[in-house]
Amino acid sequence: MTPEDITRREFVQRGAAAVAVGAALPGIVRAGNPDKQDTAKILSYNPDMEYRRLGKTGLMISAVVLGGHWKRLVNVIGGQEPKGWMTMAIGDRTFQQNRHDTVTRCLERGMNYVDACCREEILAYATALRGRRDKMYFGYSWHIWESRFPEWRSAAKLQEGLDKGMKEAGLQYVDLWRISLLVTSSQHSQREVEEAIKALAWAKKTGRARFVGFSSHDRPHLKKLIETYPDQIEAICTPYTAKTKVVADQAGLWATIRKHNVGWLGIKPFASNSVFRGDSTPGSPHFAEDNRIARLAIRCILCNPAITAPMPGLITQQQVDNVALAVKERRELDLKERADLQEAMDRAWAALPPEYEWLKDWETV
Repeated sequence: MTPEDITRREFVQRGAAAVAVGAALPGIVRAGNPDKQDTAKILSYNPDMEYRRLGKTGLMISAVVLGGHWKRLVNVIGGQEPKGWMTMAIGDRTFQQNRHDTVTRCLERGMNYVDACCREEILAYATALRGRRDKMYFGYSWHIWESRFPEWRSAAKLQEGLDKGMKEAGLQYVDLWRISLLVTSSQHSQREVEEAIKALAWAKKTGRARFVGFSSHDRPHLKKLIETYPDQIEAICTPYTAKTKVVADQAGLWATIRKHNVGWLGIKPFASNSVFRGDSTPGSPHFAEDNRIARLAIRCILCNPAITAPMPGLITQQQVDNVALAVKERRELDLKERADLQEAMDRAWAALPPEYEWLKDWETV
């Protein structure tokens, strides 16, 4: 039986089973499994990868996962520079082969989750996973049909958007539906939040989504949402870079995440590539150093056991190999490594495009 043959009712049942399995598994399975934990239920398990529980979902997720973005991909596969990174012709065979091969290498390295947050990403990864949908968890957000836009804030419209998107992508279910909320500090009204919660509950009940949550760039609002709906919000997606610091404040977001056992996925671990000197072109004089800085950033982020996984947008098999290597390397950075990463992040902060200045709001959680 293929995943496409499985009914939604069966996936509702599987979602409950995953929670039961997760309850029996420790929160972290380290690379090499030195603690001799049971790994039989970990999807696409590789002993060289670390796995962390995605909060109350019970899913064991690889410590680094595949972010949906493919910025700079034109520097690797050639072609005309698109007006925007999401406008690349997703039907192009060279592009599709690149995404297929990158996903394949992720699976080989034990990376078992991909996060897609727009039409192009959803269609690209649904295609790349065709015939092996059961090997990788699929995070979903068709953001233009979600709560960021006023006309999509009712439960009925959110349900309509989910059905339209899944139909176009040929998806029978998604593993995590994370509704994208407003990017700015403006908060949604209580009614808008209640409508989103209603839509998430409907998606779970009908088997369209195994687990649900939100994506937000607004820390205070997200903290309030988790505290108000602790049973409904199972996972969140937020910015998280190597600049991010966790503060020991019981009133902060980090403490709320831990208290309510919420899965936590981090976008922009490389500050939208601003941390790198090179442009990802093969043979770049900065190739080796950019790879080293990428590994330092991943190691630094994973020092926080509360975050399930950072989500870099990887564009080559080599980049997949590089971040997988970071998971195996010594976790704590020495003094020189810290200084080098600090210098790279300071440079990144100085070079941030205006549209990503909000990353600076996530220096503490």
